[in-house]
Amino acid sequence: MSDQHEQHGRNGDSGHRHFETLAIHAGQPADASTGAVVTPIYQVSTYKQDGVGGLRGGYEYSRSANPTRSALEQNLAALEGGSRGLAFASGLAAEDCLLRTVLAPGDHVVIPDDAYGGTFRLFAKVVERWGVTWSVADTSDVQAVRDAVRPQTKLIWVETPSNPLLGVTDIAALAGVARQSGVRLVVDNTFASPYLQQPLALGADVVVHSTTKYMGGHSDVVGGALVTSDAALGEELAYHQNAMGAVAGPFDAWLVMRGIKTLAVRMDRHSENAGRVAAMLAAHPRVTEVYYPGLDTHPGHEVAAKQMKAFGGMVSFRVEGGEEAAVAVCDRARLFTLGESLGGVESLIEHPGRMTHASVAGSALEVPADLVRLSVGIEAADDLLADLRQALG
Repeated sequence: MSDQHEQHGRNGDSGHRHFETLAIHAGQPADASTGAVVTPIYQVSTYKQDGVGGLRGGYEYSRSANPTRSALEQNLAALEGGSRGLAFASGLAAEDCLLRTVLAPGDHVVIPDDAYGGTFRLFAKVVERWGVTWSVADTSDVQAVRDAVRPQTKLIWVETPSNPLLGVTDIAALAGVARQSGVRLVVDNTFASPYLQQPLALGADVVVHSTTKYMGGHSDVVGGALVTSDAALGEELAYHQNAMGAVAGPFDAWLVMRGIKTLAVRMDRHSENAGRVAAMLAAHPRVTEVYYPGLDTHPGHEVAAKQMKAFGGMVSFRVEGGEEAAVAVCDRARLFTLGESLGGVESLIEHPGRMTHASVAGSALEVPADLVRLSVGIEAADDLLADLRQALG
């Protein structure tokens, strides 16, 4: 697997830094007035001006900018190797801002055949009404994506690994398709996190995150992010972020920053535990298929090994007996908590068809009815394995 630990410093962090160092320090110098080593929560809506138009540090109103959110945004840019990071109230708010910034009625987007249900809903039920069209392609197949691009196409949208079938897309290869076609490549990096994968370095134009997930890491915050290395696009996104207003609040920004400080060590444990879970499931007689890029039987294993540092904490699997059997496994789990979302320190289990991906029912993105999705936490792996064995029966 590729080593993506080292990053160039951004936004005031001079010199060459390793990822773990950037995660703790980028955009977060000690407080100038008190020496506090943690960025304060600036729970404030407005700021005293030194005369009309005399802004201190550029702050006038916290929808436009807030010092706590600014610190997070600088940190996000540094971790993804971008020039501009933007923090939002949710991952979908980030996606909505991006789409309304770069698209207009009549434009077209290529979307993956496996994606988060909320992303599909945004395309199919919201932006489609605005006059934007979309078509589905298997993004693991470079030629399929190339064939899906039209003269009206403005974006190629990718999740890798994808949700919930853990599909893997060759980011560098699709970046080549995007450049040849004159379109932008967007990569949802939520499942991998910037610790495991660096889409901008592989040629992507924009990275999307639900910071609710691994970045926050503790199931206590909802947030989203966009990062780009295109300075002009970054300015456009920032304009729309302010104009549309779905920004991260200061406490939420602070919680995401707190989570990011331990992202590297958590992702190491998530990946280690998920690897053991996937191996156990692959050998279990009641499991008919396992989706995990770390398994050498996964069709995207070699690509994942090339572009990821490790394989992440998400595992999906299918069980014999169909939908009701899958639901029963979810119900019998005890240490794995039945719940939506992912990426927290605690392990979660869910039935995508009835929960997170109900919105894709009947579409090209419909998920198998016998599918179970796991967000493997950082508990003791032996305890997680024991719980899954008893849940499988």
